[in-house]
Amino acid sequence: MKLLLLGTTGYHPNDRRQTACMMLPELGIVLDAGSAMFRVREHLVTDTLDIFLTHAHLDHVVGLTYMFDVLYGREMERVTVHGEQTKLDTVRQHLFSELMFPVDPPFEMQAITQKFKLPGGGTLTHFPLRHPGGSLGFRLDWPDRSLAYVTDTTAVKTADYVEKIRGVDLLIHECYFDDDMPEQAELTGHSCLTPVAEVAAAAEVGRLVLVHINPLLDRDEEWDLTPARKIFPKIEIGVDRMELEF
Repeated sequence: MKLLLLGTTGYHPNDRRQTACMMLPELGIVLDAGSAMFRVREHLVTDTLDIFLTHAHLDHVVGLTYMFDVLYGREMERVTVHGEQTKLDTVRQHLFSELMFPVDPPFEMQAITQKFKLPGGGTLTHFPLRHPGGSLGFRLDWPDRSLAYVTDTTAVKTADYVEKIRGVDLLIHECYFDDDMPEQAELTGHSCLTPVAEVAAAAEVGRLVLVHINPLLDRDEEWDLTPARKIFPKIEIGVDRMELEF
C-alpha cells in the first residue's frame, strides 16, 4: 500500500513544502487538509473521499477551501470531512463564514467515530494529543500492515499516546524543531528531534518519517540525524510528494 506525503511542513508553506496533507490514494483517504490539498486532485482515483482532520488550526484545514478545484469534473459518490464536532463547527463557522468563503463547500461534515472501517478490512482509530486547543492522532490497521500519524504535539516517551501507536509498521510523526528549542516546542505544542526518536523506540515501531518540518529550515541537511539514529536507526525526513510503501 502507498502513502503519499503531499505536504510536510507546518505553519506556512515555503518554496519546498506545503502544509500538512497525507493521502492513501487507493483508499480515498486523506489525513489533514493543509495547503497541499490541491495535490489530491492528481491522485484521486476513487469515487469516495474521506478527509480526517487532526484539529482546526489553519495549516491543517485551509485546503478545504480548495475542494471545488480538487473535485472539478469528478463524479463523486461521497465526500466527507471527519473530525471532532467542536473543530468541525469552528471550520464551518469561521473558515466558511459568508464573509470568508461565500459558497457552501462541496462536502459533508461528520463527527469522527472511534472506529472507522477502511477498505481492505482495515480500521482507523483516533486518540487525543496534547496541543493548544487539542489535537488527534490516527492509527490505521489492516491484517497485514499498520501506520500511525501523529502531528501537533510535544513528543515525550512517557506520553499516553505511545501505547496507541505501539508496533506500527510506519510512524509519521511531527518534528518542527531540532534539539535547540525545547522551551519553544513546549510552548507551541510541537516536537524536537531526540524526543521523537525516543517515542519511536519506546513504541517499537518499524520505521519513522518526520513531517511538519519548520518552514524556516532552508535545507534538510541542516539537521544532523546521527544522534537520533543512535536512539532509533530507521528515521528519515519526509519531503513533499514522497511515496512510502508499507
